[in-house]
Amino acid sequence: MAERLASSDRPNGPVAAALIAGGVGSAAIGIVTLLTQANANLANALVWYVPVGSLSGQIGIGLIAYFASWIVLHLTLRGRNVNFAKSTTVALLLLAFGLLGTFPPFFTLLAGR
Repeated sequence: MAERLASSDRPNGPVAAALIAGGVGSAAIGIVTLLTQANANLANALVWYVPVGSLSGQIGIGLIAYFASWIVLHLTLRGRNVNFAKSTTVALLLLAFGLLGTFPPFFTLLAGR
């Protein structure tokens, strides 16, 4: 029978990697949203599914950024213990930036509308 590790014996790196990757994906969506509001050509290029418009490409890029960063961070942090408070802070700051980038009063202000 396999022996279970106590929660204090388990490395927290994989969890921190997933949290930070979620923040990276959110920030990527915020950045792409800002860019598509400022550039009509980019918005047209990101129409991957016509009924949804450029939102389909924005979310697609966010998902790609999330999975790519999760893989890299997981491979980097697996088996390690990291400062979880700092990891969470980084993830929350990235999430806040992503939310700000998708907030209509903010992106319309930057787009000059």
